[in-house]
Amino acid sequence: MRRGEIIKNVGSSWISLGINILVGIFLSPFILHHLGDTAFGIWVLIFSVTGYYGLFDLGIRSSVIRYVSTYTAIGAVAMTLTLVASAFVDRLFRIPPEFLATARWLFLMVGAAVALGFPTGVFGGILEGSQRFYYVNLTNLVSTLLRAGLIVLALTHGYGLLTVAFITVSLPLLGSLVRAAIVGRILPIGFGWRYVDRSAFREIANYSALSFILMIAYKLRFKTDEIVIGTFLSVTAITYFSIGDRLLDYAAEVVSSLAQIFVPMSGQSDAKGDMDRLRKILVAGNRACALIIFPMTAVLVILGKSVIEAWVGARYVSASYPVLVVLVIPITFSLAQAASPRILYGMARHQGLAWVTLMESIANLILSIILIGPFGIVGDAAGTAIPLLCTTLYFMPRHLCRLLGVRVRTFLREAYTLPLLLVVPLVAVLLWMRHWFHAHTYLQVGLQVVISMVPYGLGLAWAVWSKRVFQVGELSPLEMDEVATALIETYQEEQ
Repeated sequence: MRRGEIIKNVGSSWISLGINILVGIFLSPFILHHLGDTAFGIWVLIFSVTGYYGLFDLGIRSSVIRYVSTYTAIGAVAMTLTLVASAFVDRLFRIPPEFLATARWLFLMVGAAVALGFPTGVFGGILEGSQRFYYVNLTNLVSTLLRAGLIVLALTHGYGLLTVAFITVSLPLLGSLVRAAIVGRILPIGFGWRYVDRSAFREIANYSALSFILMIAYKLRFKTDEIVIGTFLSVTAITYFSIGDRLLDYAAEVVSSLAQIFVPMSGQSDAKGDMDRLRKILVAGNRACALIIFPMTAVLVILGKSVIEAWVGARYVSASYPVLVVLVIPITFSLAQAASPRILYGMARHQGLAWVTLMESIANLILSIILIGPFGIVGDAAGTAIPLLCTTLYFMPRHLCRLLGVRVRTFLREAYTLPLLLVVPLVAVLLWMRHWFHAHTYLQVGLQVVISMVPYGLGLAWAVWSKRVFQVGELSPLEMDEVATALIETYQEEQ
């Protein structure tokens, strides 16, 4: 693939991610204050439940061209589940009587859109498979901006939850139709009943089992909290939990977008049997992830109350900030090692990760149910945090280091000493700024963050200039141009 194509793909991905995060940050409080706590909680709950429909993907998105007919059947199954679940929504969750009709219609609307998304989503998979990510990113970007504008317009004119939901679910479907038109113009692919392959169902059952297990595990890890809260507490409590949780989601999206590049890099190195380079990717990749997540964590812990107050209002601080604090430490440890699971994917050695993550997720669900009674939403957060902390502190570093022949203490020293040293001045300035004055608005929070980032930015600039960011101890440095070359070679080989 040409260097220009790579730049368009990567650049459009980062722009799309940035716009999506900014829209989410500014749109979420707008929706919350116009809908109210209960309606917003129902909104989060329904989208969390229907998010489990993604399991029907069965880990085969990369092969969607072969399974168009199967995805159509899966969409029909998802639609059937939606009809059944919507009829029993009052028995599944603690929804106030005055919101039952709205909840049923919302479930039907969102579930139907997700079901339709299976067959229509094939066109995005085709564009990704042909390395035309920029078309997908462009349609997603336009859809995001249009969705934000229409939601603001609808809420300011007095429309409610169902209108907002209709806008939210219809625009991705419209984007899929646009991608279908693009595919029709650039690729000669035929569709029809003669392409239906009944044996595809059996193939799916045997395809990518480990990826499917990981999909289940990740859904249980990050999508059960709202369901547990809605079942054992109330939908209003979901709102307070989701505020702290969503801030961490934004941080995770940024780190994950960086870590994804280590899948093809490690796959290429593993194919060549280059263990030395895999070790360097392990250290340098996780160091890069830590350099991003550590300052974010410092801001969220020290200025978390001010961030929540400026974002959604002061009355949410007392309930949402403890959730943020309980979750932020284990999630930080996990994101600081975000390159590690990508290396396992690239090496096709993720069997252990799949089973450990599944066990962690089951423990997450059990602990959340046990702790939510005496401790409320903080107990639910602790149920998620404890197993995740065990996985990230004990399993992940030991497993990767044993696999690649690296001492754990050597890995920890090489990967995290520099990020920790660079973040110390930032923490000191943040503490001083918070002691000086308590921020209440976006402007005040932004001022504190910008001032505190000055010493961190200077330290990071020095580390990049001196190439210490890419230095791997006694091993030779993993230079930035080597990373770029590896990515280009990987894309060319895939083509």
